Amino acid sequence: MSTEQGPTPAIILVIDDEPQIRRLLRITLEGNGYRVIDAANGKDGMLQAAQYRPEVILLDLGLPDMDGIEVLKRLREWSQVPVVVLTVRDREADKITALDSGADDYVTKPFSTGELLARLRAALRHHQPQGADALFRSGDIEVDLSARVVRKGGQEVRLTPIEYALLRLFVTHPGKVLTHFQLLKEVWGPTAVEQTHYLRVHIAHLREKLEKNSSLPELIVTEPGIGYRLLQAPP
Repeated sequence: MSTEQGPTPAIILVIDDEPQIRRLLRITLEGNGYRVIDAANGKDGMLQAAQYRPEVILLDLGLPDMDGIEVLKRLREWSQVPVVVLTVRDREADKITALDSGADDYVTKPFSTGELLARLRAALRHHQPQGADALFRSGDIEVDLSARVVRKGGQEVRLTPIEYALLRLFVTHPGKVLTHFQLLKEVWGPTAVEQTHYLRVHIAHLREKLEKNSSLPELIVTEPGIGYRLLQAPP
């Protein structure tokens, strides 16, 4: 287990084919405390979304391999991550199509960085649990979903994006059995639902970081042949 001070930075995925825009967004967003992942086309963007589990996606509509609306529709088949469309298309019809296809916001280029940051903060707020639902405790484990901080015995635990995505899914469904299919679809996307070895590896890593004894798990328990369940013990 490794520890480090401060919350885990929110991951922003930028899907845009313009290198200058990607560079500008990386400088701006990293300068404001975000972690930035980028992709120059729709296919790579969807792969990055499955791999890194971003908190928000900034999506251009004019991509070289497919229209951004198609990317949006495919993302919505398995993910509810907030998507802010960032495009030169300013027709009302384009905005309506994007919003009806699952976009959370629509920003036209050129854009003000101040406005974009404000819209990004709004998207993050809407996506985060609030109040009691944002804080989970089980024994000496504490998960603060609003701050993206996980602690064990008061010490912060650093998780990878996939580990955090899995834990977030468990925390938002405490005590419930989550099937292999559900976990794979929600975390890796619909193309990975048969790849149960992904799940075993990352569950093992989570247990190593969070359990008192990873070989005798008390927090994330196996439901043989079905999936896993997160148990909630008293503090």
